[in-house]
Amino acid sequence: MTDTVNSIYLEAPGKIAMVRTPMPQKAADQALIRVESVGICGSDIGAYRGANPLVTYPRIIGHEVVGTLIEGGSGLPADISVGDRVIVDPYIYCGHCYPCSIGRTNCCENLKVIGVHVDGGMRELFAHPAHLLHKVPTGLTASQIPLAEPLTIALHALHRTQTKAGEHVAIIGAGAIGLLAALAALTYGAHPILIDIVEARLASARAKGVQHTIDASKEDVRARLREITNGRMAEVVIEASGSNKAIRDSLDYVSFAGRIAFTGWPKQETPLPTNLITLKEIDIRGSRTSAGEFREALQLLSSGTVVADDVISKVIAFDEIPQAVRELSDSPERHLKINAIL
Repeated sequence: MTDTVNSIYLEAPGKIAMVRTPMPQKAADQALIRVESVGICGSDIGAYRGANPLVTYPRIIGHEVVGTLIEGGSGLPADISVGDRVIVDPYIYCGHCYPCSIGRTNCCENLKVIGVHVDGGMRELFAHPAHLLHKVPTGLTASQIPLAEPLTIALHALHRTQTKAGEHVAIIGAGAIGLLAALAALTYGAHPILIDIVEARLASARAKGVQHTIDASKEDVRARLREITNGRMAEVVIEASGSNKAIRDSLDYVSFAGRIAFTGWPKQETPLPTNLITLKEIDIRGSRTSAGEFREALQLLSSGTVVADDVISKVIAFDEIPQAVRELSDSPERHLKINAIL
């Protein structure tokens, strides 16, 4: 075993390359993973652009990480053994603060996200807290499994809004998270309504079973929502774009006594009319990352209930990641989701 590994390395914003970095040193409570596949996320693009204030440089990116366990550590789940394929839960929580004490580990006051606050998993070998690994069920290819991580984020938004069968779920943003939220909402028996300004993405969603889509660049969104919901508006709204305008518009799209989840990360504060919030008695909830959704996400993918290949638009080799990051930064509309195989 060599003393260095290939890693996707951000020296500074706009400077990305595959380089040799020191082999990770495993602590007693960590597991060592031979990485098989990784997904490129919007947060990786934000780090590349220098747009995420939480990222420090230099940084090894990547938090959608799948691999084979080659050495365990204390806290390893009982169902995982050396040689098993695992996926990484990338949100390292302290376990001691108030949110952690009530099971809201994604809200940890000391949360560390791999690839953001600490080095991530886009490298050949990766050490990670052993208790934050999940065994991957059979039936999925290495290129499909990284999708489980963004699916947990979509599921978390549905859980935060307590989405129920028969409800209309307006989802703003037809990127990977928005599309996954729509596909997951269908499994709940709900009626997703996907809203975006890129018609190609909306057409793709319709081909995947999402009946209702609205092109916000060409249609009156509120009028279409009234038509689809018979005047009620959407009982649930999931804002997955991070657009300040979309965040404000979500209050108009939601029904009286409706619920909103803010999943997108805006770059600036958004003024909101509190009189409308009170008038409609809207429940507004933040929806940050995920907490406890990996088992459900893996089950939905392995059963084919959510089809991974419906969301993955391209699979590349590991050494192609730097160019793919540049391409996604320059033309984000060209690909929905890119995963890489080592």
